[in-house]
Amino acid sequence: MSTDRLRGQLDLVLLGALADSPGHGYEVISTLRERSEGFLDLAEGSVYPALHRLEDQGLLASDWQPVSGRRRRVYRITPDGRTALRAQTRDWHALRAAVDRVLRPIGLADNPAASPA
Repeated sequence: MSTDRLRGQLDLVLLGALADSPGHGYEVISTLRERSEGFLDLAEGSVYPALHRLEDQGLLASDWQPVSGRRRRVYRITPDGRTALRAQTRDWHALRAAVDRVLRPIGLADNPAASPA
């Protein structure tokens, strides 16, 4: 999935990827790819600026650490980041429910592969 289609939810998935454990940028990209079964295959050029922005907002913190013989910036979610993750998750569920209600009358909410009648 392109970052354009993920617009508005990128922060949510990045915070979600780091909620369980810290990770460096490529590790975050790999986590998203694995957890989404390949659907979220994001470019480094989209992920790294977003990680820096989330850090500037105080939702992530980072340190330089040696990883596999290289120095990498390892990101971890902050308490404010966890609060934001909970709020964004609630917003996502509300948005998804609203879209499902719009699609349900044409038979697409429960079966996205179906075509409208």
